Amino acid sequence: MPFAINETMGQYSELFMLLAAGTYTVAFIAFAWDLAKSSKALRAVDLKAAQAEQASKVPVGAGVGTADAASSGLTDRTESHLAGPAGRAERPTSSSAGQAGAASGAGRTADADMRYAAERRAPARVAVALTILGVLIHGAGVITRALGAGRVPWGNMYEFLTTGAFVAVAVFLVVLIRRDLRFLGTFVVGMAIIMLVAASVAYWTPVGHLVPALQSYWLIIHVSIAVLSSALFTLTFAMSALQLVQAHRQKTVAAGGADKLGFMRLVPSALSLENLSYRINAIAFIGWTFTLMFGAIWAEKAWGRFWGWDTKEVWTFVIWVVYAGYLHARATRGWTGTRAAWLSIVGYLCVIFNFTIVNQFFNGLHSYSGL
Repeated sequence: MPFAINETMGQYSELFMLLAAGTYTVAFIAFAWDLAKSSKALRAVDLKAAQAEQASKVPVGAGVGTADAASSGLTDRTESHLAGPAGRAERPTSSSAGQAGAASGAGRTADADMRYAAERRAPARVAVALTILGVLIHGAGVITRALGAGRVPWGNMYEFLTTGAFVAVAVFLVVLIRRDLRFLGTFVVGMAIIMLVAASVAYWTPVGHLVPALQSYWLIIHVSIAVLSSALFTLTFAMSALQLVQAHRQKTVAAGGADKLGFMRLVPSALSLENLSYRINAIAFIGWTFTLMFGAIWAEKAWGRFWGWDTKEVWTFVIWVVYAGYLHARATRGWTGTRAAWLSIVGYLCVIFNFTIVNQFFNGLHSYSGL
């Protein structure tokens, strides 16, 4: 006998989702405030350093490293706090660009190891606290949805999207324990808000029973890994987008141009972003491989074949191929820099296409959108 649907729990779930979206919105504003405030403070520190340099007439070489800045007296506690854990600077490719960057501080970025500084940024702390509050409320929404339906809450697009947003923010917060990725806060929290709004506006589905084909323990195994992998791909998408912006900024500064993106000094160098994104993508790729494998096993148990060229199956495989190509090209073919970032972004766009367009507009055995 199927579990009785508890519509009251479903209504509580929708209320929690609304409250979570509101809390995330305030956290998003706090993260943006942190970027703006820190950028302004960094400019003041750079101006003070430049004035001190002119007063002392200490020559500055091409680029300012950690040791160079310490020996020439160009760093202080504020700069160390704002520019990164060690206050390191990027090294432009030309001496003239290095002198311009040293004078204005335009080439300086957060440290590559992404460790926390000794001092703390108040807006960033508020933003993280609000994000934690938001994810707790969000988790309550996911749990009450499960209690209302009497099953795992990822049986349609609405549930997959709300659960996916929750996992993405939760993974972001877990990584924050070891690495200072608060510069990603506006992007990750912003994407969570978009996902919750899209779920409520475009994909809302009342709490109900699963279709017969989904009533299997393989749903828990297959979809849970897919949700986690998609959450990791969301993080790397944000990092790859930032990598492109940072690479453009560094190229402009190296050419002697003005630094118009001062807030990007809180973000590590393009190379650091690329390296971390590559490692996370490698983990997510393993998860997506298991998603593909377990999906095939489930298909054999449900329909008597491992592979049937269904649209959903094909696009799941396309995503696997794109990320496999990304990992292979970067590891063996030397595809680094912007080319690697664009491959990562293309892979995530395939994930979005598979979730939205394929689920909505392509009929097949996997038409479980609930719409």
